[in-house]
Amino acid sequence: MTNQEQVHRSLNQQIADWTVLYTKLHNFHWYVKGPTFFVLHAKFEELYTQAATYIDELAERLLAIGGHPVATLTESLELSAIKEAKQKLSAEDMVSELSHDFNQIISELKKGQQQAEDAHDDMTADIFLSMITDLEKHNWMLQSYLNE
Repeated sequence: MTNQEQVHRSLNQQIADWTVLYTKLHNFHWYVKGPTFFVLHAKFEELYTQAATYIDELAERLLAIGGHPVATLTESLELSAIKEAKQKLSAEDMVSELSHDFNQIISELKKGQQQAEDAHDDMTADIFLSMITDLEKHNWMLQSYLNE
């Protein structure tokens, strides 16, 4: 597999992960309950709005460099390392699961950033780096919520 094919694969991995996570975040937004409802309801909305932006940015980058983004839920579910939301989670379990998902995505982004650098694709590497920075900050906040 060429370096450029690896970059295409990394971009598609991110598109799939964010597509599944976008739906999961909606689930959490709709079903969160308890004393932290107002805070988490708003946070989950912020995060799914950001997820939608990432999906579009990643797909457009992949198209710009000659790739073919996954564009169906079936493809996304098959490729994604992120699992769909479970039913009837507590607010704390939602945050914990989201933190785990962010760790997974951060790990994949770091690998993709290195692949993009190896392919001399600075634009994709920069996109990945920016996402890592955002997710590390969000994850720090999630872990602080969990007292970790």
